[in-house]
Amino acid sequence: MRYGRPDQPGSLCFVPRLSEVIAALESLWPAERAESWDAVGTVVGDPDQEVTRVLFAVDPVQDIVDEAVKLGADLLVTHHPLYLRGTTTVAATHFKGRAVHTLIKNDIALHVAHTNADTADPGVSDALAGALDLRVMRPLVPDPTDPAGRRGLGRVCELDHPVTVRELAERAAERLPATAQGIRVAGDPEAVVRTVAVSGGSGDSLFDQVRAAGVDAFLTADLRHHPASEAVAHGPLALLDAAHWATEWPWCELAAAQLDEISDRHGWDLRVHVSKTVTDPWTAHAASTTSSS
Repeated sequence: MRYGRPDQPGSLCFVPRLSEVIAALESLWPAERAESWDAVGTVVGDPDQEVTRVLFAVDPVQDIVDEAVKLGADLLVTHHPLYLRGTTTVAATHFKGRAVHTLIKNDIALHVAHTNADTADPGVSDALAGALDLRVMRPLVPDPTDPAGRRGLGRVCELDHPVTVRELAERAAERLPATAQGIRVAGDPEAVVRTVAVSGGSGDSLFDQVRAAGVDAFLTADLRHHPASEAVAHGPLALLDAAHWATEWPWCELAAAQLDEISDRHGWDLRVHVSKTVTDPWTAHAASTTSSS
């Protein structure tokens, strides 16, 4: 569909088809750059359907699907896959099947960019660093297929001026979306931080690379007891553990801005939105009130 914009006489706008929007998304996050175990790409959707409104979110859960319906979105783009381990049914008696049914009934396509967005340039960890005003220096785990050395997992960052671990944790708590967990800290809260490694999502598989980077602190999510204990025991590395969802949500804003830019370049009539619905599974936190004697 082609028509003129009322605010720009003589201009032409195009309503893109899903196949065109997906091609744009694939240019940002090619599916071949996803990990072999991952499940990325288009889950549901007719390539010929028109797309006028897109919603970005972290999780393809029912609350987000319902939000897409209410918004009138034609395309939902999420970071987390709907079917990471495959399935034998999309029956609506299961919560994932119900999401599929809702999407199809309302002509809403679903596209996933997961590990291919994690390692992109810019990617999930760039968005996380940007939310905290950290200056990205290089990938934590470089992509060996990138001759420019800018793609990869995680980022090694600098601060404009040194802060304490406590101040960095407070900044993260203020800048990242609020969750029941907040920010957990391991290490000396008054230690000085000049360099930080960040990795959106689960990061305790990266401790070897973090130690090799020689940073003062590591901010990520889903840190487990034993890997965290071992990491702190190795030296004066401070750990900041945020909620998984919170560390990846900034990517939604980055991704929406990237698609907006492409839309403007192509002259598409496309409205891009970011969901602010909190889909972190933890809903409350009770702080300890007594200490062991």
